[in-house]
Amino acid sequence: MTGESSDAGLIHLWSRPGIIVIDKPRGPSSHEVAAWIGKMLGCQVGHAGTLDPQVSGVLLVMLGNAVRLAPLLLQHEKEYVCLMRLHGDVERERILKMAEEFTGRLYQRPPRKSAVKRALRIREIRNLEILDTDKKLVLFRVQCDAGTYIRSLCHHIGLALGTGAHMQELRRTRSGAFGEEGMHTLHDVQDAAIAAQTGNPSALHAMVLSVDAAVPDLPIVVIRDAAVDAICRGAQLAGVGVVSMREFRQGDTVAVLSLKNEFVCLGRALVPSTAFKPGDTGIVIAPSTVFLQPGTYPRGWTKSGKVWPEKKKQPKKPGKKPGQRPAGRQDGKTGRKQYWKTGARPAPGSRKKGYH
Repeated sequence: MTGESSDAGLIHLWSRPGIIVIDKPRGPSSHEVAAWIGKMLGCQVGHAGTLDPQVSGVLLVMLGNAVRLAPLLLQHEKEYVCLMRLHGDVERERILKMAEEFTGRLYQRPPRKSAVKRALRIREIRNLEILDTDKKLVLFRVQCDAGTYIRSLCHHIGLALGTGAHMQELRRTRSGAFGEEGMHTLHDVQDAAIAAQTGNPSALHAMVLSVDAAVPDLPIVVIRDAAVDAICRGAQLAGVGVVSMREFRQGDTVAVLSLKNEFVCLGRALVPSTAFKPGDTGIVIAPSTVFLQPGTYPRGWTKSGKVWPEKKKQPKKPGKKPGQRPAGRQDGKTGRKQYWKTGARPAPGSRKKGYH
């Protein structure tokens, strides 16, 4: 994920959190594409799921404080269509059988040309479908975990076939719930930005998805309008602010929405949904990522009017000199004064005679 800020001289066409699904072309990096979107719309942007410069396809560009969704979007399952070139002739039946063997949990080490540490990792290949073969070229579709390196997958398949292989071309066709059917090119975004500058923002509004589209599978909690501003200011959600909810367990991530279906925040469930009913007292959800700005809704809470008196400053007690011991103390057993090395001596004749 990366973040960019707009320059001072740009026109700010977009100020709300949102997501645009971009059809990244081959050539520029994901960072460059996100920066171009930020300059077109004049807003802070970020991207989730980095694509190599020579890889095309689905790139999620987040607008405004939707960049806070990056940790969630980076975990999305991915789908790719890859063209692999074998370094020798292999029968199609053998290629089909090898594709079945490479389905499941696999060990991978990132390629040398990667931006992450080359540590051994485990990734799951959920489906690997051979679409077509033409001599040494193999076209396949793969559904896999986030962070799977298709370049490494091609290399390992080539080793297993005994011929060697490399990735020739790659396109990402899906990232989580976002697919090719909802993509927009950079030219589309530029045209929509120009139209918005001339007073017609409808095309731009149609492109930008609300942030709740990124979490369609999360449990949803709908809250009262009076609770929204307190949540935006960091307060935890109590059961009295809940209107309705879907079932969730303790520790689950939930999506908190307003009555107008606005995405207020993501939160962590402190108790399961079966432990309370809407309107009950007690803290139920701790917000983790807030999307609405404070003041968007009127304040539904009041500050305490109680004035606490200021504490009086106590005078400092005279401190003893470093290394000095008290002049004397009363012995608890004999009742006599005990003296240390302070220079103090009892006056002559002040000691009582002791009788034996």
